[in-house]
Amino acid sequence: MSPRMPNPSLVVPDVLPPMRALVKAVNSVDVPLQTLVLVHLRVSQINGRTVELPKKQREFEEAGEEDHRLPLVERWREQTCFTDAERSVLALAEAATRIDGREDPVSDEVWEEAAKHWSEVQLAAVVLHIGLVNLWNRVNVVTKQEPVDWRINPKKWTPMTSRLPAAQQAQ
Repeated sequence: MSPRMPNPSLVVPDVLPPMRALVKAVNSVDVPLQTLVLVHLRVSQINGRTVELPKKQREFEEAGEEDHRLPLVERWREQTCFTDAERSVLALAEAATRIDGREDPVSDEVWEEAAKHWSEVQLAAVVLHIGLVNLWNRVNVVTKQEPVDWRINPKKWTPMTSRLPAAQQAQ
């Protein structure tokens, strides 16, 4: 599958900087990056956005990834390795992503469980993170972008802008 076009955030002038600023603001709140990664992965799975995960110990080490629970996120309810706080935002992420045809997709019970574990600012950051991941997923699915190679280590991560053809980077 090849993309229908470059990522729209790279095509429409002046879109990428504010998007990155939103991500930076969310990441600056005291929510562990590991938790945000779990939420990102779960939302992406629900949206059908393929994420290439390490499968073997060696692949985790090469990727610089320390959280070996990533392949278990899809079945988080059945696993004992996730904390109650992580479970609360995974439930929130699922509810906030699966809103079609539901009168009250995010029940008071789901919200209150998350609020027990996170401050208002942290919870606000998680809600914004869920919305941003849903936005990125939808843009990437519509334009058939390549699957994401899940590498958390910044030394291994290829920034989206480096994927632009050289002529577009010069503009």
